[in-house]
Amino acid sequence: MRDDALAGKKSGGRKLVIAIDGPAGSGKSTLAALLARKYNYTNIETGAMYRALAFKAMQSGASLNDEKTLAALADKSRIELVPNPAGNRVMLDGDDVTECLRSQAVTDAASKVSVHPAVREWMVAAQRKIGAGGGIVMEGRDIGTKVFPDAEVKIFLDAAPEIRGTRRFQQSPAAATHEASVVAELQARDHRDRTRANSPLEPAADAVLIDSTYLTLDQVLARAVEVIESRMSHIQESEMQA
Repeated sequence: MRDDALAGKKSGGRKLVIAIDGPAGSGKSTLAALLARKYNYTNIETGAMYRALAFKAMQSGASLNDEKTLAALADKSRIELVPNPAGNRVMLDGDDVTECLRSQAVTDAASKVSVHPAVREWMVAAQRKIGAGGGIVMEGRDIGTKVFPDAEVKIFLDAAPEIRGTRRFQQSPAAATHEASVVAELQARDHRDRTRANSPLEPAADAVLIDSTYLTLDQVLARAVEVIESRMSHIQESEMQA
């Protein structure tokens, strides 16, 4: 039996919302992609959406500190995630900007853009619209707390800062001269994400914490699948008793 058919059977035929939150470098994007493939769900990368808006702001010369201008820019933007065997393609106003979003400069800009409440409210509305029908794995920093607080499955993926910094450096060693600078920037981003007034990075009260510091990718995936399968079984039992 295919994984998606099994998922549908276990959850009573209802497509679930799987929310994965966590700090930069925790591996949530990789985990989300693997889970989406396993259950034949749509993988929604919210970070890519923020990077797309940040890229547009950089191209237009807008200040990353000007909340009003950024919110107006968002209102005029169309950001789409198009599934692809090699990973989602990011479309901005009809143009494929996927490759443009991989630079460290855009990543840093996205972190600064994301602190503005008006920008986050626009993104939350867009993300809720995309995932309204369920059948999605959505990863980000406030999915289980803000975007989909009623998600059937919530996972908070974390790891020690130095481990996350090393992983990020190994992904793109050309982005910095020294690994220490990558770790320092990651810690600065952690601080911005965890202390922002609007939707700070924190685990939802009912999220399952997975610390990947000493786990392999296969072990993280196995633990996440265990969480999802348990939740699916619980939903099926509840529906049978209703």
